[in-house]
Amino acid sequence: MYRRWRQFVILPMLIVLLFMPVKVFAAKKLIPMGEAIGIQLQLSHVFVAHDVLLASNQWMKGGAVVEKINDITVKTLADAKQAVAKQGQQKWTIKNEGKEVTLELQEQEAEHVISFLKDETDGVGTLTYIDPETKNYGALGHQIVDSTLQEAPIFHAGSIFLASIQQIRKSIPGQPGYKISSIEKHQERLGSIDKNTVYGIFGRWEDGYQQRLPKAIEIMHEKDIKTGKAEIYTAIEGSKVETFSIEITKVENERLEFIVSDKKLIEKTGGILQGMSGSPIIQDGRFVGAVTHMFVEEPKKGAAITVAEMLKKSS
Repeated sequence: MYRRWRQFVILPMLIVLLFMPVKVFAAKKLIPMGEAIGIQLQLSHVFVAHDVLLASNQWMKGGAVVEKINDITVKTLADAKQAVAKQGQQKWTIKNEGKEVTLELQEQEAEHVISFLKDETDGVGTLTYIDPETKNYGALGHQIVDSTLQEAPIFHAGSIFLASIQQIRKSIPGQPGYKISSIEKHQERLGSIDKNTVYGIFGRWEDGYQQRLPKAIEIMHEKDIKTGKAEIYTAIEGSKVETFSIEITKVENERLEFIVSDKKLIEKTGGILQGMSGSPIIQDGRFVGAVTHMFVEEPKKGAAITVAEMLKKSS
C-alpha cells in the first residue's frame, strides 16, 4: 500500500511538469544609428594641456593638475579664470607625477597660461545603437583616451551632441584621415555619458534628437556572423546617415575584420576615417557590430566588435 501511494503522488507531479507552458524569449533588438556625435567629458580637475615655459625658465608640464591659484582652490576652468582676474603676482600650486610644486607667475603671464588649461575632453565619434527597451545608448566601440593625459580620464559628467560633418580629410596608407565637424550644441544634448569603457561609451538617451528613429532590428550573435557581404551606417556629409558596402573577411569570437568595398566611400574617404568608430555593421538585416579601428597602412581595412559583446559590457 505504501509503495502504491508514493507512485500515485509522484505521477501527477510529472504530468504537471511535462505540460507546463514553455516561455519563449524574444530576440534582443536594438536601433542601429550611425550619426556623427560630438562628445564632451567634464574632467575631475583642471589640467595643463601643453608644456608651457614660464618667464622664470621653469616648465609647467602638460598633464599637470592645477590645484590652487593663490588661496583659491581650482576645480574648474572658471575657478582658474576667476583667480587670475585678481591683479598682481600669482602663486600657482600644481601637481605633476605626484609631486606638488609652487610657481610664481606675473599677472600677464598668468592670463596667457589660462589658454593652455582645460577641464574637459572633447571629440567626435559615431553613435552605434539605442536600446528601445531601456532607452540607453552605446557609441564608439572603444574607450575615450585623453590626448594630454594619454589615458582614460576620470570625469564627473558627460554629454553627447549631434555633429555635422563639414569636410573630410581622406585616409592614405600610413596616414589616417579624419572628419572635420561642428558640434551642434545649440540643440539639446542627445544623452549623458555614464561609462567610458574599452567597449565604448554608454549612457542614457534623451529627447534632443529631432528626427524619427529607425526601426529596431535583431542583433546577430557571434556564432551566426559569417564572412561575406555586409553594410556600415555612417555619416560623411552633414548629419545624413548613409549605407555603404563592406566585406567581412574574418570573424574571431567577439572581434571581426572587414574591407570597404563601396566605391563611393573609398572615393570620398579613402576607406576608414578617425571619427567612424562606432558605425553600425549590418548583415542580412541583423545588427552585427560596430567599427572600432582601421589598419593604418591599409585604410580600406577595418576592425570591429560585435554588438552582442558591446551590449553585454554596457551593463
